Amino acid sequence: MWLYLYAILFIIAIFAIYALQNRQYKKTEYYEQTKNPYMSVLFDKGRLGEFYTYKYLKPLDGYRRYLFNLYIPKENGETTELDVVLLHESGIYVLESKNYSGWIFGTESQKYWTQTLPVGRGRSQKNKFFNPVLQNKGHLKWLKTFLADQTLPFYSYIVFSDRCTLKNIRLNSEEHHVVNRYNLLSVIRQNIAKTGSQLSVEKIDRLFEILYPLTQMDEAVKMAHIKNIQQKTQDNFSKPVPAVMVMPKAEEPICPRCGEKLVMRTVRKGERQGKQFRGCSGFPKCRYTEELTAES
Repeated sequence: MWLYLYAILFIIAIFAIYALQNRQYKKTEYYEQTKNPYMSVLFDKGRLGEFYTYKYLKPLDGYRRYLFNLYIPKENGETTELDVVLLHESGIYVLESKNYSGWIFGTESQKYWTQTLPVGRGRSQKNKFFNPVLQNKGHLKWLKTFLADQTLPFYSYIVFSDRCTLKNIRLNSEEHHVVNRYNLLSVIRQNIAKTGSQLSVEKIDRLFEILYPLTQMDEAVKMAHIKNIQQKTQDNFSKPVPAVMVMPKAEEPICPRCGEKLVMRTVRKGERQGKQFRGCSGFPKCRYTEELTAES
């Protein structure tokens, strides 16, 4: 009897918490602009990442306005989608949300970055995804083209979730910033302290009026955008490798477990004596090894 009563009270408490959070959510600028139901945000990784990016920036000082899911037209008739744009006194922040987990590896120039996830028993699974720095470069390009104002200050931020570790991210310039969400407010505050106020309240409101209609695209435009992205992804991963090609200089191999360098080693004993393999330079703390293939 008591267990049954406790179960009922627990369910009531869950519904009460959800109702409270839902009411608070409906007061946010994110809901006001996107009209995404709270339940759909909770169970959609992309939307949840955008919402949390906005939520983490709520304590930011200064006059500001937000834009979400901004569909900017490109010259070929397609669109590019910007997750979150922050219009602030210090400038225009283009925020690409990556609500990923695991370890993240990549450089500014690589076409694809790597996400490494543990799958148990010391093994890991690697997933490739398009370089978000290059992705945001495209966003900035078309946003600048659309606004056609060379005096505007723009900033690029790629925001990963707090569940992931930015293990080996190499950037060649200071044009882009790659951060976890828990660092986002801090790094933007640092940028504000460095740049100062550059946009007036009137200018921010005017930019918002120009860009806001691009957040209210109908479903046909959104579906066309998604279909185009899916087609490009499929084409990129299905391209045949040319029979003869000049290979670029290989990136230094990195251990997917700990981020240290992988080095060449030679088997000293046993049936495989004399054969080479790659091993983690962090040995013996990390015992990760890789067999050499024809491509290696």
